Amino acid sequence: MILITGGNGVVGRSTAKLLLQDGIAVTAVTRSDGDLFSPQWIDPVLEGVEAVQISPRATGPGLEELLALAVKRGVRRVVLLSATTVAHPAGEARFAAQFRAAEELVVHSGLEWTVLRLADFAANALAWVPQVEVGDVVRGAYGEAATSPIHETDIAAVAAQALRSDVHAGAVHTLTGPESLDQHEKVRLIGAAIGRTLSFQELPPEQVRQGLLAQGLPEEVPARLLGSLADYATRPGPTTATVEELLGRPALTFADWARDNAAAFSRP
Repeated sequence: MILITGGNGVVGRSTAKLLLQDGIAVTAVTRSDGDLFSPQWIDPVLEGVEAVQISPRATGPGLEELLALAVKRGVRRVVLLSATTVAHPAGEARFAAQFRAAEELVVHSGLEWTVLRLADFAANALAWVPQVEVGDVVRGAYGEAATSPIHETDIAAVAAQALRSDVHAGAVHTLTGPESLDQHEKVRLIGAAIGRTLSFQELPPEQVRQGLLAQGLPEEVPARLLGSLADYATRPGPTTATVEELLGRPALTFADWARDNAAAFSRP
């Protein structure tokens, strides 16, 4: 049995899908918006669990207790979804510090561990869906911000390997997509996938911040987004070949992701 925290997240869903396709029993846990994560929710289902995939955004301050319960219940290994910002700083230091603290807890947990430091998710582009549904211009801040976005299928494929065996025990892998793209290029590739000509229009960062807050989003959301974009506009995020090295096939591109998710961007 494999336990997935953050089961309703894009990576959690993708990992669970791959494992289930291979006949591996999976339990996925999630929490409602606004609820604090409590390890006691999970304790009853840890019996018989061999490995746990952890999203620190999902577990929050309950991570240390969860790891202790996992050791007590005989769990063998843990795979942590971390971020490239731990080794390649971008954005506000407080957010990278949260991932760094989670890594420290996992490394010293007494479990076999693997850390996956992840680049910008390609799926973050789904935030543009409402704009694409009503027009051909996507508006946002820092159009020149460049990252190497990673397809959730690639994250899940590596995570599934690490969850099922000790092949990646003690490893820290930095996973990115195969090419660096700015926001103009990402929008153009989405347009190509849906047969439309889309463009990116840059707005002042403070206007974007206020717009996100007006939608009722917590302060952390624009702080995470705009802080990292500001840095990536002057210094692109990292690009690695780790996905191809681990999976024995080329990493999926952002164009692949756009085609896989074209339906989400199509006008109703």
